[in-house]
Parts: sequence; structure tokens; C-alpha cells
Amino acid sequence: MRLGLSLTSSYSGVTGPEVVQTIIDRTRAAAEVGLDHLSLGDHHSVGTGSHYVQNVPMIGRLMAEWPDDRPIGLLFLLPLWNPVLAAEQVGTLACMTNARFIIQTGIGGGRSQFAGMGASLVGRGRRTDVAIDIMNRLLAGETVDNEELGLRGSAISPRPPRPVEWWIGSGMGDVPLERAARVGDAWYVSPGHPIVALAEGIAKYRERCAAHGTTPRVALRRDIFVADDDAEAVETGKALVASGYRGMAEDVLVFGGVERVIEALTPFVELGVDDIVARTLSVDSARAVRSVELLGLVREHLASLGS
Repeated sequence: MRLGLSLTSSYSGVTGPEVVQTIIDRTRAAAEVGLDHLSLGDHHSVGTGSHYVQNVPMIGRLMAEWPDDRPIGLLFLLPLWNPVLAAEQVGTLACMTNARFIIQTGIGGGRSQFAGMGASLVGRGRRTDVAIDIMNRLLAGETVDNEELGLRGSAISPRPPRPVEWWIGSGMGDVPLERAARVGDAWYVSPGHPIVALAEGIAKYRERCAAHGTTPRVALRRDIFVADDDAEAVETGKALVASGYRGMAEDVLVFGGVERVIEALTPFVELGVDDIVARTLSVDSARAVRSVELLGLVREHLASLGS
């Protein structure tokens, strides 16, 4: 099993430069302890109440801190992107690493986010399918026309020097599972699913992969907090749950000392999850960086289980 880091881009109560620095600090920690991959989220039109660092310029900055032989990438909420622009961004970014570049997808949500971008929530899944097809063709060097989007003679350069990885983000529905199996290199599982539901979803996903002749790969997002003091980590985690942390139940969050976190993640190895994508729970910057450092110990143990 591989263990990577998904960096949160949303912060409140700090300045813009402080946000950028804390993201850099977490990336440096992840690089130093050998985490397997790094990625950054996507969100738009967040208003003035908090910061949400935009992922394309930020991931370019982080490439200066991240080993260029380890995969790196970012999430695109494709219904909010022009696929030509997204493909151009990927083409340039992929030329800045010697590893495969990861494109994570999501259909997005939230009325205010979509309204702020002049987009409709209706038809998000279909627009995602169209965007993936167009981007793949552009990244392969084709010239693309699309009447629906008004594209005429679209082509991009530079293009990735090696194939990108498509991590298709979705829930457990038949349509998104079908999309992940048909066009994805991995099913990128959203973090709110308990292990029983995940087991059922993995079985369905593997069935669809078999039908399409594709190779299954499961990348599971989980919100995690690791601390040197197990009791402190548990207290912090339970307090976040009590405050309504992202609307998630305690059984889908992982928090504790190194041993407790290893114990919580080990069943996913047994279930056949290939990648854990850790997102640090909302704690102050110093504790977040230490949590990332301790994930290095967790990674070592999980990798030994999967060998």
C-alpha cells in the first residue's frame, strides 16, 4: 500500500502569505518522511470569509519542494473548468516532474460555488465525461472540435512527456463507479464512507473493471490526525467530531498516536485498497506538520503489510 498526502487549500483566521507558507511546510515534511504522492484540492468562488489557495499556481510552487521522481498532482472539479484550459495546465505541469502527473477529478457541488462560476449543477456528470474525453485527446496531441462547447481546432503544447494518471473521484453510485472503471487509472474514493460501504463499492468497481478490461486501483481519501501523544490526538479528534467536522461521523475519521492510526488503517490493506490519501484534520499548523511527519512511520508499517 502507498500512503500520500492531500493538502487542504482552505484556511481561515490567517493571512494569504501564511496560508502559502503552511502548505509549503506540510509539503516539505511529506517529502522528508517519504510519503508516496502529493496532491492539492480544488474549489472556487469561496467569498471573503476564508482563503482557498488556487491549486495550479500552488502545485507549481510545491514542485520545488517535492522529489521529482514521486507522483504529484491536483484535483479538477471539471464541470467548472474549460477542458482546453485544464489540459494546457496539465501539459505544462507534467513537464515539471519526472514522475507521472496525477489528475484527480470530481463533479463538485454547492450552489454558491457553481453560481459564482456561472455554472449549473444540472448535468455535472455528463460534462465531466465530455471534459475527460476532450482532455485525453488534447493530451495525446489531437486537434479537437466540439460543437456543444464551441471548440474549433483546439490543440495544446507542451504535452505531458509520459502518460498522466486519471484518478476518478466519486461516491458509490453506479454511474460514477462505471466512469471510474471505464476511463480511470484509479477510483478516487471520497472520505465519508464507512468500511462496510467501501467493501461493497470496491466489489462493484472491480466487477465494472472486469467488464471493461481495465485494471482496478483503489485510492481512498481519509481525514487523519497523528500525534506523539495518543490521548491528546483522541481528545482533539473527538472535539472536532463534536463540533460537526465537515459533517463526518467519527467512524470515518482517523486520529490517535502512531499505533492507533496504524490499527485503524490496516483493515483497508486487507480490503485491497492500494493508496491511502491522507488529509490532515483541521488543527494548527505546528500540529499539522508533526502529523505529516508521523505519517512517515505509518507509511513504513503499511508498506510492510502490503509487501
